[in-house]
Amino acid sequence: MNSKNKKQKILLTGGGTGGSVTPLLAVVEEFNHPSPLYKGGKYEFLWLGTKDGPERVMVERAGIKFKTIAGGKWRRYFSLKNLADIFKIKLGFWQALWLMLKWRPNLVMSAGSFISVPVIWAAWLLGVPILIHQQDVRPGLANKLMAPLARVITVTFKRSLVDYGQKAFWTGNMVRSKKLEVRSKNYNYFGLNENLPVVLILGGGTGAMAINKLVGDSLGELTKFCQIIHVTGKSKGIRNKELGIRNYMQYEFFDAEQMAEALKSAEVVVTRAGMGVLSELSYLAKPAIIIPLPDSHQGENAQMFKDAGLVFAQKDLTPEKFTGAIKNLVADKELQKELGEKMGRVMKAGANEAMVKIILGLLK
Repeated sequence: MNSKNKKQKILLTGGGTGGSVTPLLAVVEEFNHPSPLYKGGKYEFLWLGTKDGPERVMVERAGIKFKTIAGGKWRRYFSLKNLADIFKIKLGFWQALWLMLKWRPNLVMSAGSFISVPVIWAAWLLGVPILIHQQDVRPGLANKLMAPLARVITVTFKRSLVDYGQKAFWTGNMVRSKKLEVRSKNYNYFGLNENLPVVLILGGGTGAMAINKLVGDSLGELTKFCQIIHVTGKSKGIRNKELGIRNYMQYEFFDAEQMAEALKSAEVVVTRAGMGVLSELSYLAKPAIIIPLPDSHQGENAQMFKDAGLVFAQKDLTPEKFTGAIKNLVADKELQKELGEKMGRVMKAGANEAMVKIILGLLK
């Protein structure tokens, strides 16, 4: 594969939610950028993901071939579902092994998720170089299972280097920067009123029912002083009687272009603490209200942004407190500027370029 006339094949894997997908799509976009760094290179990408997750739409819209394999999740508590999922994981392993024997990748990459685990095991068995990206502050179980087999592990935060030893590199987190570069607000894109502040509310890649309910219970007050663009997650929208309310727009899912337009339009963003969206907010220096998913890795993520955003525990939020926090931030332009500047300094810059250099080193 060292011949300049042969393509270098990179197998990407991840899914179930959009969180493990976005940073790898950013890498693909970086490879497609006309930079002297990749001059003369020919690269082909294939993605292995879940059947029902949001990643198929995201990946295929990025022009990447997509194939599904069986997958399961290992729960750290007693569940009969674990028994069934063991067989799904074994099936996924054999499917991934067969696909790799046919496609012959030069590198396999994952940014987490359980669908990646059997793929990484199969890649290791075949002797294919493996790169794992650790987005979150706390390593998840999937990455713990995959990391020992990886040749290189890249991390978003410097403090994560201690979790992986000498094969770890601090890159920061990759963002789809080319997609985020919307030059100016387009009020017509969402049919917005130019005279009313815009708040973007994100429930996470698969939606957050608790946040959606909070929004539904708060709409009467929220829409008196701002416009709401609300991404609910698939089949998790709030009840139909709210859909005709003035200054409120509800969507199940945003592609990269829609998300870029929404982020540009919003004065304030309300979000979970997934690293994908937090990295984008940092890149754009956007003020945010952060509500981490309870009892999860998102708590540690949110702590990294505690000085750059308004962080609230979900259990403490009533509709009144939720509405008050948004109203205060929307009205305080100085606080928006301060939080935006701090948000822009949280993440290490240059992650996309750093990751590509590491990949090129592995492909030699």
